[in-house]
Amino acid sequence: MKKRQIVVRRDRSGRCSDTSASTYGSVRYRECQKNHAANMGGHAVDGCREFMASGVEGTAAAFTCAACGCHRNFHRREVDTEVVCDSS
Repeated sequence: MKKRQIVVRRDRSGRCSDTSASTYGSVRYRECQKNHAANMGGHAVDGCREFMASGVEGTAAAFTCAACGCHRNFHRREVDTEVVCDSS
C-alpha cells in the first residue's frame, strides 16, 4: 500500500528524504509596490491590491496591469509551492 504525503510550503527549502518527490508551483502577483513619488524623495503607492493582466497571455499587454497601468514586475510576487512525496 502506497502512502502519499502532501506538504504545502511558501518557500523552496523543504525536501523529501524518501523515494520520489514532485514539486508543483503557482505564481500570483499581489499589490503594486511602485513608488510614484520617488523623483520627489517621498514614498507613495497607488493602492492597487492585485495584478490583473490587460491582455491575453502571450501578448505584450499581458504584462501591464489593467487596474493601475504598471508593469507586472512592480507587483509583489507570491509563489505557492506544493511538494508531493510518494513513499511505500
